[in-house]
Amino acid sequence: MEKILAIFRNSIKSPDVRKKILFTGFIFLISRVFAHIPVPGVNLAQLQALFSQNQFLALLDVFSGGTLANFSVMALGLNPYINASIILQLLTMVFPKLEELQKEGEQGRQKINQYTRMLTVPLAILQAIGMYALLRNQAIITNLNPLSLISLILTMTAGTMLLVWMGELITERGIGNGISLLIFAGIVSRIPVLFTQTATTANAQNFFNIAIFAVMGILVVASIIVINEATRQITVYYAKQVRGNKMYGGQSTHLPLRLNQAGVIPIIFAVSLVLLPSLVANYLTVSKNAFFHNVGATITVWLNPDGFLYNALYFILVVGFTYFYTAVVFNPKKISEEIQKYGGFIPGIRPGTPTASYLNYILTRITLAGALFLGLVAILPSVAKLFTNVPNLILGGTGILIVVSVVLETIKAIEAQLVMRSYEGYKK
Repeated sequence: MEKILAIFRNSIKSPDVRKKILFTGFIFLISRVFAHIPVPGVNLAQLQALFSQNQFLALLDVFSGGTLANFSVMALGLNPYINASIILQLLTMVFPKLEELQKEGEQGRQKINQYTRMLTVPLAILQAIGMYALLRNQAIITNLNPLSLISLILTMTAGTMLLVWMGELITERGIGNGISLLIFAGIVSRIPVLFTQTATTANAQNFFNIAIFAVMGILVVASIIVINEATRQITVYYAKQVRGNKMYGGQSTHLPLRLNQAGVIPIIFAVSLVLLPSLVANYLTVSKNAFFHNVGATITVWLNPDGFLYNALYFILVVGFTYFYTAVVFNPKKISEEIQKYGGFIPGIRPGTPTASYLNYILTRITLAGALFLGLVAILPSVAKLFTNVPNLILGGTGILIVVSVVLETIKAIEAQLVMRSYEGYKK
């Protein structure tokens, strides 16, 4: 705690870091203002009543930061962008040209980001059309003429792209990952609303259950911090080299391999995919066609957020995305080449390919522990309801994980900024 306070004090003293923090806060403020600007022609009272009765929609609203229940111009949130990112990441494994582009460094990443933004537009348009169809069948929004419908779709698509732009501005000029921070801000903004709803509907017995839930939440937060900070230290020795009259090397260091290399990204990806079938089911259940209605009703029953199939699918997606994203961010072959380049070696392991195989072996084993932990945290709400019977606390382990992970990553980003600027007060 003292270290965090010291980082905070020193960041305020550093003009450059303070400017980045203030810029990030300003973007937060702008995004929350847009989150409360509703799209015209929507019955907000009826819409909020629908969200309060549907657990899936309520969960979706939490991750949109309340923009769905308000049906603001940013109602679609960042879901289209996240889905586009998932598609592009999967395509890099299929198309060699995209894989080569990803390996080109900063220029390649910028090109892939450009493709992601381009793919976000059609996905946002499709999601806006689906959202309009759902609300129209629920009589929450009136039938619109073609011009008004096009205006609605373009407004919602523009809201998503504006949110993406804000996230990229934070990444470029602010502190931390902008997309993750905007999702974090949306979740945090809904916490007071969720606890107010729980308090107003709670009775004497539920207060005891809420206390149990709070204790579970504290334990989960502590566990998340431990897992995020846990590392496996790989000892690396550097051979002595004589250059002219000087001797170099002859030192040992450690290569830290984190249990959770992927951070909060797998949970965000998994949430986007696991909510997709339920979102489609909500569209189908209001269809006048009997076949589509029955299909939607069946999916709704099978993928009930409290059901076994939903939670099993969620758990599998989180574990799978943890391994997938770890493979994206950590390349054992590249690390082994860097170690060999500077005359380093791992004791008992030959340089080159054997070192890469050893690092991949270690990483696969420790990632399993991190992936299983993320999966268990993701399905925590269903487990908690079995013990506490508190239905309104839908924030759950996923939201807690995102909030805690983003806070830890942001603190590290601030610390890195201070170290990079060699701030004297921080050094002391």
